Amino acid sequence: MKLTAKSEYACLALIDLSMNFEKGLRTIGDIAERRHIPKKFLEQILLTLKRAGYVKSRKGADGGYELAKPPSEISVAEIVRLMDGALAPVESVSEYFYEPTPIEQNRELVKLFREIRDYISDKLEKTTFARLIS
Repeated sequence: MKLTAKSEYACLALIDLSMNFEKGLRTIGDIAERRHIPKKFLEQILLTLKRAGYVKSRKGADGGYELAKPPSEISVAEIVRLMDGALAPVESVSEYFYEPTPIEQNRELVKLFREIRDYISDKLEKTTFARLIS
């Protein structure tokens, strides 16, 4: 698994929104400035997060973004999958994005990469955004 900038920035934006949970809306400009995220890229990321139900927004002068649910209910794994797809190092051991790969020729390689997938998945599933801000 290798995170793209999109996943990294999505996580940073969610950390920012988690830190301000129940404190009101945050503007794209404020988040972009605090987290050093290109504003146009952040707009795309927040739109993806909104469509998936992780954030909500309000338009207008007093508008902005906020979390749609508590940070304790959002895992890092959910966000990485949303932005980048599989957590598995190779598609042939992915639970959600299976595709055949050459390593399937060797059971031990498959076993090794499945163990890596399980460790990564378990760690990211158990890590919520509430935990990242405490």
